[in-house]
Amino acid sequence: MNRRRLIWLGGMVVTLGALGWYLWGVDSAANSADTQGLPAASLRGSTAPDNPLSVASGGQSAGAPYSPAGLQSRQEQLTLWRGRHERAEQIYASYRDATRYPYDSRPIAEHPDQVRPFAPIAEELALRGANGEAVKGIRLRTTQERVFLSGAESVKYTIAVVDDSGKPLPLIIRNASAQSIPDSRTPIKVVQTAVAFSDDGAAADDRAGDGVYSARLTPATQGFAAHAGTIRLLAEVASDAQQGVAHFDVVYTPDVPATWAGVREALEAGSLNFYLKANVRVAGRYVVSARVDDANGVPFALLQFNDEVAAGSREFRLQVFGALVLDKNPAFPLRLRDVDGFLLIPDKFPDRFTMARQAGVVHTSARYARDRFSSAEWTSEERTRYLTEYGKDAETARRQVEDLSGK
Repeated sequence: MNRRRLIWLGGMVVTLGALGWYLWGVDSAANSADTQGLPAASLRGSTAPDNPLSVASGGQSAGAPYSPAGLQSRQEQLTLWRGRHERAEQIYASYRDATRYPYDSRPIAEHPDQVRPFAPIAEELALRGANGEAVKGIRLRTTQERVFLSGAESVKYTIAVVDDSGKPLPLIIRNASAQSIPDSRTPIKVVQTAVAFSDDGAAADDRAGDGVYSARLTPATQGFAAHAGTIRLLAEVASDAQQGVAHFDVVYTPDVPATWAGVREALEAGSLNFYLKANVRVAGRYVVSARVDDANGVPFALLQFNDEVAAGSREFRLQVFGALVLDKNPAFPLRLRDVDGFLLIPDKFPDRFTMARQAGVVHTSARYARDRFSSAEWTSEERTRYLTEYGKDAETARRQVEDLSGK
């Protein structure tokens, strides 16, 4: 037997082995569908639940007996189908409960990172020299108020240094400047301006002599009024005869796409709607987020708007869904706070033009009785379609259990 024939036969063995492994894996994937939380259709290459090869049916018709290799007894098949029925019921219930409220009116407990969206961004890192190597025994603590800003908005920075145990160290800021960073290959004029850090309790600094140096950058008045993109601040710092560099990046757009113009509320169809008024200069897709606390200051809900908006005097609707109110029972009046929004710019950098932040409470609702809210679950074409298919999986498995148990 020549070498070429040996190679060919070896390849056939490998191919047949791979095919057998695949066929075994298909059934294993169906058995473990509950650990993935996905429609069974996706386990066999179909992403549409309209025509699933279901978890329950194992890819066969609902009435066909299922007898995979190795399962010889009726009891073994019954055990298999009972497990599949349990998994199908769990998947149905999990999806139903997760989609009880609309995607844009959710308990804020699901989004812990959104509870305090305007808190300064704080970091503690090893101080690094100009060559990028860490300086031993010195750590750099920094904060910046935000990453995205537009129009006349400003951003505050702070810098401090500590030793490895967290004890403050003396700090000297030798030089600090902000510079525009080109974000494309198109030649543009680089803008650079000095930024003054201080620890005297004046201007941006909160407390004199505490070792925390502060500065504020207002791009519109410091040379960046025509720049849209990244602005990088570099500060040369020194402590205990050691030197290093602190850097911060923000993304700035000089144009403001829309301005806020107040809030109104309305109880409609069993849900409480906040309408954020705005004067829209630039039409497009706007994304708006707001937080709701109850009367006791307890964070309650995250509300969002994401839709196309035409230019002119418009309203962004933020809904407190009725079933969410009844389930969580917040104390009234509700407080709408910390609103942010932007115009989405696809396939471009920056990818958004931000509106001015509305920090703190921007509106307090009226008091409403519980019986004015609806307990109805959210409905949509997609939710109905998925629940229908998950229900079919559960029903198919239930019938198989009944048939095999003789009921």
